[in-house]
Order: sequence, then C-alpha cells, then structure tokens
Amino acid sequence: MSEGPRPGRLPGKLLPRPRHTGSLGQRMMLVAAGWITVLLLGGGLALDRTLVSLVTHNFDDSLGYILTGMVGSAEIGPDGEVFFNRPLGDQRFLEPNSGLYWQISGKGHEDFPSRSLWDRSLKAPSDHFDAQPHYYDSAQFEGQPLRMVERSIILPGSKVVWRFIVAESRSELDAQIHRIRIILVASFLVLALGLMLMAGLQSWYGLGPLRGVRLAIQKMRSTGANRVTDSLPLEVQPLVEELNALLAHNEKAAEEARTHAGNLAHALKTPLTVVMNAATAQAPDLADTVIREAAVMRRQVDHHLARARAVGRRAGGQSRASVGESVEAVLRAVTRLYPEARFDLDGNREATVAIERQDLDEILGNLIENAAKYGGGSVFVTVDAAPGDRKHCEVWVEDDGPGIPEAARGLIFDRGARLDTGKPGTGLGLAIVRDVAEIYGGSVELAESEDLGGLLVRLRLPRAVG
Repeated sequence: MSEGPRPGRLPGKLLPRPRHTGSLGQRMMLVAAGWITVLLLGGGLALDRTLVSLVTHNFDDSLGYILTGMVGSAEIGPDGEVFFNRPLGDQRFLEPNSGLYWQISGKGHEDFPSRSLWDRSLKAPSDHFDAQPHYYDSAQFEGQPLRMVERSIILPGSKVVWRFIVAESRSELDAQIHRIRIILVASFLVLALGLMLMAGLQSWYGLGPLRGVRLAIQKMRSTGANRVTDSLPLEVQPLVEELNALLAHNEKAAEEARTHAGNLAHALKTPLTVVMNAATAQAPDLADTVIREAAVMRRQVDHHLARARAVGRRAGGQSRASVGESVEAVLRAVTRLYPEARFDLDGNREATVAIERQDLDEILGNLIENAAKYGGGSVFVTVDAAPGDRKHCEVWVEDDGPGIPEAARGLIFDRGARLDTGKPGTGLGLAIVRDVAEIYGGSVELAESEDLGGLLVRLRLPRAVG
C-alpha cells in the first residue's frame, strides 16, 4: 500500500521551507548573558574597589593610631633632641626588619629611628609641611613595599619642624586584598552560573506556550480539528485568535469555493442534459437548442467568474476605491448607451469604500444601466446618502420607472430572474451585485423612490479605513 504525500510536500516536489531569523531562545539567552555579564562586571568592580578601600582604610587607621601615640609620647630633651617619655607598646619596633617601623626626623638633627629599622632609614620628602597625616605607598625597601604615614609637628620647646613617620610592610594588606578578590571572583562566577541557569529555565518555560501552539497545530492537522482551543497565556492568546480567524477565513473560502462549484455544476447540468437529449434524438431544432442553452451556460459561467474574481481580489489585501470617480466613469459609459436618458449625481463624491475599483465599477454599472434600461428616462445617483454611518457608505440609485412590487423584490436577486422579458438581458445583474457586495461585507436593498416614484436601490459598502 503506497503512502500519500507527506504534509509539506507536493508529489515529486518539496515545498520551500520558510526562512527563519534565528531562535527566540537564543536571542533571550544572548540578551540575558550580555546583561548578566555587564551587571556582574560592573558590580564586581564596584564591590572590589569598595572592599579594597575599606581594608586599606582600616590598615591606615592602625598606622594612624601608632603615629598619634608617637606624637603624644615625644618630648624635647635638654640637648634639643627628641625622645619618648614612654616606650611604644608594639614589640615589632624592637625586632630588626620586622616590617613595622617608625622614625622622627628634623632639619639639622640626626634621625631618631626604631630598632626595627636596624641600619636603614625611612626617606620622606622634606619640601612640604603635612599638618594632617599623609598616607602613601613607598618602594624604598627592595622586596618590601611599604605603606607609610607621616606628619609634620612642632614640639613644645623647639622651633624645629619634626617629621614623624610610621611605615609598615604591605604584605599583610596585599594578602587580605588577594583573599578578598579570590572570594569575589568565586562568588560572582557561581552567581553568574546561577543567573544563566535561571535565564535558561526562564527562556524554556517562557517559550513553552509557543511550543504548545505548535503541538496544538500539529494535533489539529492530525485529528482534523478546525480550531486551537487550548488554554494559553494572555500574550499568546491574540496569536491564537488570529490563527483561528485565519482558519475560519480559509474554511469560509473553501466552503464558498465548494458552493460555487456545486452551483455552477448544477446550473450547467440542465442545459447540458437538454443539449444531450436533443442531440441523441436528432431533433430538427438542434442548432437553436444548442445556441439557446449555450447562452444560458455562458450567463452562469460569467456570474460565477465574477464572484470568483471578487473573492480573489478581496483576499489580496485591503482594497480602496473612490465612489465619486467610479460613478462618474460609469455615467460616461452608460450615457453613450442611453443618450435619451437624463442622469443626475449628488452627494459626497470624495467618499471611499473598501472594495476593488473594478468590482465597484461592475456593481454600479449594473445598477445604473438597469435604472436607465427599465426606468422612465431619469436616473438619480446619490453618493454617501447616509453620512452619519461611519462604518458603511450608502449609494442610492433611483429611477422614475414602474418600480418593483414589494413581494417580488426578494425574488429579483435570484439568478436569471427578470420581470421585464421584453428587453434584452441575462437576468444576472442584481444577483452579481448582491453577491459581490456581500463578499466585501456590504448589502443591497430595494425600495420605492420618494422623489422619482420608481425603484430605489440602496447599496451599502464598508468605508475605507484611513
């Protein structure tokens, strides 16, 4: 048993796959990854600067406490040299090269250093006066970067500007900063991984309804359902509604096509049967029978072709036509056919309707020609006869003929219906007008003209938007 063509294939030919613009999930992940990277880098740098500044500030505070203790313990001896009236409490000042040092220097006096300096001395610029503690880094000891604080003091009993200096190795400070940065990097890497995982889950969960729509369409195709009825989020619901509207539109178009095909087949069946019977019986009036029935078939074909053209043009997009221009063009043509008739035009000629110009010309041509043919010689056309109606534009076509009895007004729209068989015609004019108007969402009504006394045809068509 052979398989039929798969969905998306034509026999012997693959349908072209529509081009895509990438994955929504990838877009969401790229945006999330970009923002996470920017925010974590910015936050990490800001936090690093804050913590490093805080640790450095605490380190400087400990040096400042020592400097304050030095200033509070310093006095000038009888020989004019500075000395401490009590020893500083930190034992590291007594251990050579311990990493913690102090020194007092004055111009014209020997430096007064801590024992931890041993044979070295602290060098500080002497060309300025620091009334407040001045903190800075120094690399004067090879292999041992220092963090230094200095202050210029004039002690009681001396006119010399003494420079108090405290220095400590940065090794402990740098070690603390290094540990902080390791913790920061590890923490932010874990945070980035967690955020990326969350973004991935959010992308997967957020796009779940779209996958649901795909599965619903697949189910609809496999089960023969004609609508998507699954419950979906508010953001996806408009898409599903538009999809259901498109399915309904296609369903309606298919049903119209089936109906038109059935109507055409039914309409052609009787004339063909008559011709076949006449030909089989070798009737003497076979030629007349063929001509007569062929004319009937031609009228039916013309009618259904007009409907098919209108349906095809309606599906092509939003149409737009000027009623005034169409009426004037039709009047110029009909005037040449009926030169003895009088035509009057009134109303808003700038009105526009949502219909193809060719179909509008065909509708108005049928109505105005019928008014000239069956009327008494006067035709009055009013454009936009009901200006208060914002959704529809009404076109009135009136004549001064005998009109149509109210009981027959509904029958006149049937295909082939004619009240005056003495004049040439196909009997399809009003049927075409009604069908084409309804295809575009309009309507046609018959009434009695109050001004001329004949027939009044009210044509309602949807107004063009914008």
